[in-house]
Amino acid sequence: MLESLRGLGYSPETAIADTIDNSISAGASEVDLHFDWQGEDSSVALVDNGAGMSATELESAMSLGGSGPLVQRGPKDLGRFGLGMKTAAFSQCRRLTVMSRNDPFTETCFSWDLDVLASSSDGAWRLLEGADERSSAHLAKLPTGRTGTLVLWETLDRLIPKGGNEQEFLNTIDRIEWHLSMVFHRFLERQWPTLTIRINGKRISPWNPFVAGAVGPSWSSPLEKLSGGLGECEVRAFVMPYKDRLTKAEYDSSGGINGWNAQQGFYVYRNDRLLVAGSWLGLGLPRLWSKDEVHRLARIYLNFQNVGDSEWNIDIRKSIAKPPLNLRARLTSLGEDTRRRARAVFANKGNIQRRPSEEPIFEVWQSIFSNGITKYRVNRDHPAVKAVLDSPLAIDDSVDTMLSVLESTIPVQRIWLDTIEERTAPQQTTQSEVEKVRPMLEGLYRSLLRRDYSPEDARQRLLRTEPFQAYPQLVSELSALDTESEIEHGDS
Repeated sequence: MLESLRGLGYSPETAIADTIDNSISAGASEVDLHFDWQGEDSSVALVDNGAGMSATELESAMSLGGSGPLVQRGPKDLGRFGLGMKTAAFSQCRRLTVMSRNDPFTETCFSWDLDVLASSSDGAWRLLEGADERSSAHLAKLPTGRTGTLVLWETLDRLIPKGGNEQEFLNTIDRIEWHLSMVFHRFLERQWPTLTIRINGKRISPWNPFVAGAVGPSWSSPLEKLSGGLGECEVRAFVMPYKDRLTKAEYDSSGGINGWNAQQGFYVYRNDRLLVAGSWLGLGLPRLWSKDEVHRLARIYLNFQNVGDSEWNIDIRKSIAKPPLNLRARLTSLGEDTRRRARAVFANKGNIQRRPSEEPIFEVWQSIFSNGITKYRVNRDHPAVKAVLDSPLAIDDSVDTMLSVLESTIPVQRIWLDTIEERTAPQQTTQSEVEKVRPMLEGLYRSLLRRDYSPEDARQRLLRTEPFQAYPQLVSELSALDTESEIEHGDS
């Protein structure tokens, strides 16, 4: 049975996180992880300063299902099935040793050794008292004179596969660090009660999926509380900023270890502990939503209490959650709205969205949906386009015909393929290179002045014209051209 339980699907990072849950439930404010590379004798030890366990409590904790899912748990308890510490350990190692003190001077130690069980002639379940002599040296990691618990993994046949080397071990530690910084970020960020997690003495910094540099999200909804069944949950939607509003360091950090596309969707928390990071939870109408480029800025926070465990269908690894039926309609509606907003920010390449009360931006391209098909049309009211259409150069309908030809031959599929391959939105040089924007801006400014716009009206119009609305400083510098314009008007 224990050999079968090793295949539940834990990764090293989810196994470590599941073990830390017990430390948090025990009131620990400090958790130290010790990764010791010694080839086949490598080990992982977790040490906390929590309340610790008595001999009876530790024996129950070392039993499979000692505290099952039907047991009433405290409101801050992160446990669920009474299996986590054992199944998490067995997924990575063959020998598990736990030593604990519930008072500073009394300690208890038990261990499981899968090799001992495998060699048993009578098939008995033998929970061993004390530690193996090979484990004794590690027990000193639990400081004397205080309460707390030490969890020791040895014979790491799964965490370090046969032939594994030290570099692979170090890479695994890096993945664990990032995972813990995300899963427990709400604990690591709060002022009280505090929680510090260290790996080999280095303190882990929190990674908050809803914080993106100094600019913050492009949009967020009010915090909403949804009631249903055994408890309520709180939910809040975010649209993250487009990459052009972030520094490279902020953009890379906000994308997480798996990149922006993988981070979209719902972030489901249970008692502030992250269970699911970036998933659309099987929602979507008329077909289920999938992760794609245009919605990668959409992230939704959702937190419920452990009284709702049965309704959310939590799995043993605490990495899967399914929303209750009575909440799916509201979550779908919120998801649709957030995805729509994220798509708009993505399509506008991070341009600041105007409030409904403000005058609209003169966009170069307009999308028109008709008969189930989206078509793209050059905006004839865009100041630069209108200046040409109204000029003597627009002989007959030649310019408008040219625009129509361009509109009917837009390589939409090719642009989309390029976008997917580059994993970023296609950029226009006028949006990213200031030196190329300036002459375009000055030329259009002079054109507006020749069409009897006052300098102030011309500048205000340019502040509402794509792509110049992204360069307010350049627009303000156009005042230097006003004297030149007055000379031209005087000569004329």
